[in-house]
Amino acid sequence: MHKAAFAFTFLLLLSFGIPGAPLRSASNDLILATTTSMVDTSLLDTLLPIFEKNTGCMVKTIAVGAGRALIVGAKGEADVLLVHEPEAEKKLVDSGVVVNYRLVMHNDFVIVGPSEDPAGIRGKPCTEALKAIAGKQSVFISRGDDSGANKKELSLWKKAEIVPAEKWYRKSGQGMGATLVISSDKKAYTLTDRGTYLAQKKNVKLEILSEGDQCLLNVYHVMQVNPEKFSRVNGPGAKAFVEFMVAPETQKIIAEFGKDKYGQSLFFPDAGKQIQHRNSGPGRLTSGKSS
Repeated sequence: MHKAAFAFTFLLLLSFGIPGAPLRSASNDLILATTTSMVDTSLLDTLLPIFEKNTGCMVKTIAVGAGRALIVGAKGEADVLLVHEPEAEKKLVDSGVVVNYRLVMHNDFVIVGPSEDPAGIRGKPCTEALKAIAGKQSVFISRGDDSGANKKELSLWKKAEIVPAEKWYRKSGQGMGATLVISSDKKAYTLTDRGTYLAQKKNVKLEILSEGDQCLLNVYHVMQVNPEKFSRVNGPGAKAFVEFMVAPETQKIIAEFGKDKYGQSLFFPDAGKQIQHRNSGPGRLTSGKSS
């Protein structure tokens, strides 16, 4: 079947809830490289069964930091990527390593810490909060794993003109969920995406203390690894997954995800929007055709 016809047929099947014919044999499953937040929040536990039912294509998930996920994709060792590191993603797009680059959703980063708040950052803007943490030499746990969250955190320290000191700045080398647990145990501060924090809130003794800055926007894109560069890539399956993530039905699920458990959505659907950079802030999402 022609690729365009395949994608159209898949969307029809998805719209009417009719299981589609298998994309390919079980030995050629779809490999998704994504961030730990997709596992920690359980969003994939909701979405993947729907995709698999409608396509017959079983998804194998590699959940690592966004930086590592992009490396996996750059080597052609995954078929499709779902990550949140736009600057690094753009390099792969420009090089032609990935194609069909689509905006999916966003949430935001927040700084969390113990309720005692030893550095007194509660309610302060992000930059002021980091300066206060450094000034008090309060323990801060960094993921230190080259993930999207880790790179965002490092950029925020740079913006605050602070070089964290080893005495109070420690690295977990683990995913976001595990880093939150470590921060809780150490009564330390950390930067986390809001979705993972809400999903793990019952397991940790941490509170959101600094939030709301535009620089804390956390944007997710989906993209397929270019089958013209890597012959072993499951091109049809990857294209179907990209179209699935931006389909109206999937976007509705994303919009509702988390409301029943946490009283608010963990992610906000953004298919069909684009990021515009303005003088008033690093970036915001607006209506319009996505890049």
